[in-house]
Amino acid sequence: MATVQDTSTVRAQAKWVHASARKARLVTDLIRGRSVPEARTILAFSQRAVARDIEKVLRSAVANAESRSDLHWNGDELVVVTAFADEGPTLKRWRARARGRVARIRKRTCHITVELAPTPAAVAAAAQAAEAKPRRQRAPRQETVAEAPAAETAAAAEEQPKPRRARKKTEESDT
Repeated sequence: MATVQDTSTVRAQAKWVHASARKARLVTDLIRGRSVPEARTILAFSQRAVARDIEKVLRSAVANAESRSDLHWNGDELVVVTAFADEGPTLKRWRARARGRVARIRKRTCHITVELAPTPAAVAAAAQAAEAKPRRQRAPRQETVAEAPAAETAAAAEEQPKPRRARKKTEESDT
């Protein structure tokens, strides 16, 4: 469901959503260029049914951004760069009408895409944090069990209690 285009943007896509592209475009136009918290608020209070599907795609894109190990982005610092809905395949059905005629029913689908990028302030903060971050120190080497003296391991084994056996429960049935 998700793909990555370049290093500065993260993308999520939902394909074959059962809504027409025209209806989905009305909602995607509302969130384009907005921050993620603002876009979530708009989608939460939208009366259109397709807003729930677009909100799922937005959540997926935020999760993709947060899970990338090379990017350390917070979901609230992202902006919806692009949001669009392309037409998907149309399912063609028919319905019987009067005098032996047929009326065609078109069940339209669409592909919804949301692309996120960090705000310029977030990019600058991440770069500054990467420069200020000290290098990780190596942990001191610990002794393994084979290297530890035999007397210490025997004393440690005696101190640990033995695991209890589970008692079998007998069930009494009422007859």
